[in-house]
Amino acid sequence: MKRYLLLPILAALLVLSVNQATAQNKPVIGVSGYIDGTTACVGMTYIKSVREAGGVPFVIPVTTDMSQIEDILNSIDGLVMSGGEDFDPQLYGEQPLRQLGEVVPDRDKFDISLIKRAVERGIPLLGICRGEQGLNIALGGTLYQDIPSQVPTNLKHSQKAPRNYGSHAIKIDKNSLVYNLLQVDSISVNSYHHQAVKDVAPGLKVVAVAPDGVVEAIEKPGDKKIVGVQFHPEGFVYSGDMRFLPFFKNLVNEAAKYSKSK
Repeated sequence: MKRYLLLPILAALLVLSVNQATAQNKPVIGVSGYIDGTTACVGMTYIKSVREAGGVPFVIPVTTDMSQIEDILNSIDGLVMSGGEDFDPQLYGEQPLRQLGEVVPDRDKFDISLIKRAVERGIPLLGICRGEQGLNIALGGTLYQDIPSQVPTNLKHSQKAPRNYGSHAIKIDKNSLVYNLLQVDSISVNSYHHQAVKDVAPGLKVVAVAPDGVVEAIEKPGDKKIVGVQFHPEGFVYSGDMRFLPFFKNLVNEAAKYSKSK
């Protein structure tokens, strides 16, 4: 099916999802998608995690049409920014290193636009891996383009293990929402990245780090609506390990409040 026909169909499906969710008093949670050939998609790990938390998931197709982004944001109550490719470092004023991975300019524009407008509107947002990095860039921060070549560390941040397996520990700030959600100051997480937050955006705070100091979680102090994590909580939830479900529960709870305030 041609792409210009796909977006109107997805918009109609979104309206249907919103109507069903409204009838059930469940918030609609948009999940940012990616492009696989000619397909708009997202991992079922994200979909299941939103459902487990009590939300109605909806995949948001990549688009650079700001009017469609606005229409989508009008119809959702919360937002999950999913993982994926590297960001173009020119977005934060740097030139690309040789170690930079795949970059998808249309998705970069889509993600940054979606995040900026969601934050401006007060829509609850959970950024995961690339999603956390995008949150930091959108609000004025920068990234390490490649941890192995830019950060002095022997820690492996790209594990060769199942997504429900924690390969290294993180230390969590006790004065944070992340601590309140997980109720521990240290926990083992999965790790699938070679980029990470470098300079933290104004208004955001680092609340969890790996043993080598690499940023593992950021949030907006005093605001339960804005959280970003470098690891993949949905990988655990999908396998039945619910230790990280509170991230999605918090998102859905905040989305419900946002829905009532609209």
